[in-house]
Amino acid sequence: MATTLATVNALGPADFVALFGDVAEHSPWVAEAAAAVRPYADRDAMISAFVTAISAASLDAQLALIRAHPDLAGRAARAGTMADESKKEQAGAGLDTLTEVEFERFTRLNDTWRAKFGFPFILAVKGATKATILDAFEARLPNEPAVETAEAIRQIARIVRFRLEDRVEP
Repeated sequence: MATTLATVNALGPADFVALFGDVAEHSPWVAEAAAAVRPYADRDAMISAFVTAISAASLDAQLALIRAHPDLAGRAARAGTMADESKKEQAGAGLDTLTEVEFERFTRLNDTWRAKFGFPFILAVKGATKATILDAFEARLPNEPAVETAEAIRQIARIVRFRLEDRVEP
């Protein structure tokens, strides 16, 4: 059940972080920063506050946020240790039904990606399929680290938007 904007605006800082601290994967500092600029005029303003918090953060904080995300179809997915929203998002893209060959391909790509960039491949998978995710992996792998860091932050902003849209009424 989605929360109303009036409820969001009335929450104390600790309750706000308790409710939204996991929107940016294992990075409650994003919700803490977003809470400080309430009240929000509408849901888009709330989303903007989260995205601004991420964009305004230091490169070290951004990299920590990127690294907090699980690999797509990675070992954490198989072990069941991902955050609930990550599980749901990856399942929606069919990543919970990989064949052994597909899982091996994702594992190779994840390992190659981490070796090159030092963080996981980030893609907002809502609406994506296994094929489109693999295509994006392949297309982005030649990128330079700075380009991919910026793209990861853009993708995280999309993930945050999708998660907040699911949790807060328009």
